[in-house]
Amino acid sequence: QVQLVVSGGGLVQPVGSLRLSCTASGSIFGINTMGWYRQVPGKERELVASITSGGSTNYADYVKGRFTISRDNAKNMVHLQMNSLKPADTAVYYCNTRGIAVAAGTTSYRYLAELWGQGTLGTVSS
Repeated sequence: QVQLVVSGGGLVQPVGSLRLSCTASGSIFGINTMGWYRQVPGKERELVASITSGGSTNYADYVKGRFTISRDNAKNMVHLQMNSLKPADTAVYYCNTRGIAVAAGTTSYRYLAELWGQGTLGTVSS
C-alpha cells in the first residue's frame, strides 16, 4: 500500500520561509511526477510547482523566483522551499504524485495514476 506523508507548514511572518516535505512510502519503483498544490477557502485547488523524475520543473507564475521544488528519487521524497512568503501564500498545501510504479509480485509492477497526501496549513501573517 502506498501513501504520502507530509511534514512542514506552520506560521511564519511575511518575507519568511517555510519548507514542506513529502515522502512516498511503499514498494515503489519510481514516480513520474511529484508536485505541490494549494487551496484556500472558496477557490479551486491550484498547482504551485511540479517536478518530473528527470528534474524538469514547472512553477505557477505567482511563485516563480520565490519557491523551489526539488526531489530525491532514491528516497521518494519531494520538497518545496518557500521563501519571501506573502500573506497571499496562506493556504492548505497538498502533496501530489502521478505515475507511481508500484511492485506487483516479485518481478513486475503496476502504475497508480495519481495519489494525494494530506494537507498541511501554511499561514503567513504578521
